[in-house]
Order: sequence, then C-alpha cells, then structure tokens
Amino acid sequence: MNKKLIIICLLIPIAALILKFVWKGVSGIKVDEFKPVAAIFLVDISASNQNLLHKQEQYLLGLCKRLDPEDKIKILLISQDSYLAYEGTPHATGVINKMLKKYSAYDSKAYGTAYGTAMKKGVGHALSMTKEGYVPAIIVLGDLENEGAVEGQINWNTLPKNIEKAKQYMPDLSIAFMYAHPTKLDLVKEKLGPVLGENKLTIASEENAEKNVSKILKAMGR
Repeated sequence: MNKKLIIICLLIPIAALILKFVWKGVSGIKVDEFKPVAAIFLVDISASNQNLLHKQEQYLLGLCKRLDPEDKIKILLISQDSYLAYEGTPHATGVINKMLKKYSAYDSKAYGTAYGTAMKKGVGHALSMTKEGYVPAIIVLGDLENEGAVEGQINWNTLPKNIEKAKQYMPDLSIAFMYAHPTKLDLVKEKLGPVLGENKLTIASEENAEKNVSKILKAMGR
C-alpha cells in the first residue's frame, strides 16, 4: 500500500510537469488570421479582344470558384470607357456568366480600350475594400492594346508612381496582367516589377495563363 502511494506521489508532479509543457506548446501556436480577399477584375470587351474574350471569361469564372465565400469580387468592363458591371460574392457564377454574356457581346462600334480609366477605378475600389478589411487584388484580362482616346489609356510613365503611392495604404495589393502579348507584358514587368515585386505581380500570355492561377491566388494570400 505504501509502495503504491509513493508511486502515485511521484507520478503526480511528473504528470503536472508534462501538462505544463503541453500547455505552453499549445498556447505558443499562432493561428494565422483569415483575411477576406477583394478581387477586382478588369475585363477588356472591345472588338479587338473578342477572339480571346471567351477564354478570359472562363478564366475569371475559374478563379471565382477558387475563392472563399467570405471574399468579394468586382468586375469592371473595358471598351471606350470602363464601368462596374458586377459586385458581390464570387460564387454566384451563374449570375456572373449571364452578365458577361449580356454586356460583352460583340459590337463593331466598341472601339477603344480605356485601360487607364479602368485601372484608376480599380485602384479606387481596392482602396475602399482595404478600408473594409479586405486584401485587394486587381486582375487584368485583356490584350493591353492602346486604342481610342489617349486620355483613357494607361500612362506607363505615371502608373508606377501612382501604384507606389497607393501601396502606402494597401501594402498587400497584388496585380495580375493575363492574356496580353509578351511584348506588352515585358513593359508591365519593366514598369511595375520594381514597385510590386516578384510575389505581388503576375504576368502571363494566353499560353501560360492557366499555369499562373496558383501564383495569383498565393499573391492574394490563398
């Protein structure tokens, strides 16, 4: 009886010590805080981009399916001007698909690519969503051709400075340019690479777009 009592008395402090170390280990584990994403798509629906538009729309829908229910998306369409065509959950793919079919139908008069206007609006939406606690991402789907009014086009001399200023308020901003010609993407890399860095800037032509889905998601924090 005394022997059992001695063993119990020895086991109690040992067990307490083990529990102490286990508690310290568990309490020291840091769980990453989930941050919802705000994905802002800029989609070129101009006449010159029609041959790639269907692939780009399917690409957009594919990315939406990979996002979380808590995430939000905005879709801006680009032609002579740019306007917000959808905002809400990324999982309403049926609604999104109907919207894209309705407003991106071929129009021979839709000449012009106001990428500059779209980018300005996209950055504005990204800033607003950052204030709401979202991680912002801008995904450009189009050929990046300069057509139509000059004032609506991207000024590649001022855009890097503007993005750099915007990053002061949204350091997690990521941007992707997909489906443009390599010569256009080379310019993007030259101008925005030093501002965004390798992890936050994604570029890919039509041939390499699918292979870069994971990089876009990783840049968002997914």
